[in-house]
Amino acid sequence: MKNSLNNDIKNTIYIVGMGPGEEKQMTKEALVVLQEAEVIVGYKVYLDLLGEKFQEKEFLSTPMKQEVRRCEMCFEEAEKGKKVAMICSGDAGVYGMASLMYELSVNYSKNIELYVVPGITAAVSGAADLGAPVNHDFCVISLSDLLTPKEVIRKRLKAAAYGDFVTVLYNPSSKKRKDYLKKACEIMGEYVEGTRACGYVRNIGREGNSITTCTFEELKDHQVDMFTTVFIGNSTTKIINGKLVTPRGYKTNE
Repeated sequence: MKNSLNNDIKNTIYIVGMGPGEEKQMTKEALVVLQEAEVIVGYKVYLDLLGEKFQEKEFLSTPMKQEVRRCEMCFEEAEKGKKVAMICSGDAGVYGMASLMYELSVNYSKNIELYVVPGITAAVSGAADLGAPVNHDFCVISLSDLLTPKEVIRKRLKAAAYGDFVTVLYNPSSKKRKDYLKKACEIMGEYVEGTRACGYVRNIGREGNSITTCTFEELKDHQVDMFTTVFIGNSTTKIINGKLVTPRGYKTNE
């Protein structure tokens, strides 16, 4: 596998996790790849987050729900000999485009390599805003049922609650799914008490950033949106000085 910092990227498509979007929250590797790229492909919202620094690059985009076409664009540009980067918010391998790129790669030249550049996913950047909520075993579940059947989401929510995992919820709401967080809480409520410490972060690392801590009972009725990441604590999670904290267990072992 090529090292993105030391090799020519002409025969490689870089699938770049850009974190929340601001340059200071991108890895050095991600910045180097984007600086070397001639073409940057991505959803328009993410391209806009890149700011002025990369405006001399060729930007290619598609609307929502045209992810396959976006990936095809990457391969088509790479086959022309261009240096290509596909950008994703957070980490490209966490609800990102990395798996789709690999799936589609079988239709294109074997001379084109794929290289995933990791980024900071919302479970980590949001946790930092809240305090230390994922300091023990945790799981991440998306509430979007566009690609995952509702029954599968229901089963995973129930299993996470039964297993006493800290649970991070992505895509907790949208214009068509305004009550999905409430429904998720009702499913998990079989095993999660109402006083459980929880929290959520909106617009992580971006303008309009807001941080909220609350109980599980309160969370059910809070209004969130698609730019919000929700954290449901485990049975040991607590709120300390306004921060959501899940102990690792060090103090009990002293």
